[in-house]
Amino acid sequence: MTEAELAQKFVEYLQDQYELYFEVEGVDIVAKNGHILIAVEVKTSLNFRVIEQAYKSKVFNYATEDKTIINADQIIEGGAGYNYVKLHKEIEHSLPDYGLYNYPHALGFLTRGCIRKCYFCIVPQKEGILKANTDIDEFLDKRKTAVLMDNNVLASNHGLEQIEKIIKLGIKVDFNQGLDARIISANSDIAKLLSRVKWLKPLRMACDNKNQMQVVQSAVEKLRKYGATPRQYFVYMLVTDIDDALERFYFLRNLKVDPFAQPLISNVITPTKEQKRFARFVNTRQLRNVSWDDYKYK
Repeated sequence: MTEAELAQKFVEYLQDQYELYFEVEGVDIVAKNGHILIAVEVKTSLNFRVIEQAYKSKVFNYATEDKTIINADQIIEGGAGYNYVKLHKEIEHSLPDYGLYNYPHALGFLTRGCIRKCYFCIVPQKEGILKANTDIDEFLDKRKTAVLMDNNVLASNHGLEQIEKIIKLGIKVDFNQGLDARIISANSDIAKLLSRVKWLKPLRMACDNKNQMQVVQSAVEKLRKYGATPRQYFVYMLVTDIDDALERFYFLRNLKVDPFAQPLISNVITPTKEQKRFARFVNTRQLRNVSWDDYKYK
């Protein structure tokens, strides 16, 4: 078998699961799947190039373990799915390689941590108390849009200063972990501040139990009063008890916001079939004219 024929065999074997690149810095074939890289130097002796370090990342501890065999001297596992080890400062503050996935938006954390201690959230253990993390210029890379992953940016003076800067820069943003409705409800100045932001996606909040309904309503009313657009805000709903969640769902629909149901899940808690069914009922737009009683028995 010639080396060209052998190379074709490797291509056929790898192409369904990996993105393939050829002749990369002297390596014949580089196969990439997420954070997994396999480098192949094609020889008739089947001589594989050994990777010095390979990195595996897992966000959730209940996520399926990747069983791919990696030919590397050292495999480093990280992310909350494995441990709560914090990134080295130099890595935390390095510019993301946006070219890896041709991702169009800037990505980063203005703050780390949270002032809350929600029983279902790992942020207090993983990131600790709320603290300033970085300036948006550090990871903006001259982009005009940014996805910000802060857990409670409104509770931070640094975070509020950064939002002012975002407004001045004219950047469109999405705080994809949501904004604290309790803080917006309690402070009209923050609602006014958010009304000046250009939103990449509708502003996000959460209503995780019935006790938060009036706070969410107050926050929505303040945001609309001061003109935060688009006005159909996105509201996460934690789903444990179905009756409780159903009451919140109809309440949020009456507020003309967009609810999104998330059943509680962890390494020791698996969502029930009814919770999954309820989430599908809430999250499927085509079912908005169907009642839960009509849907759950079908």
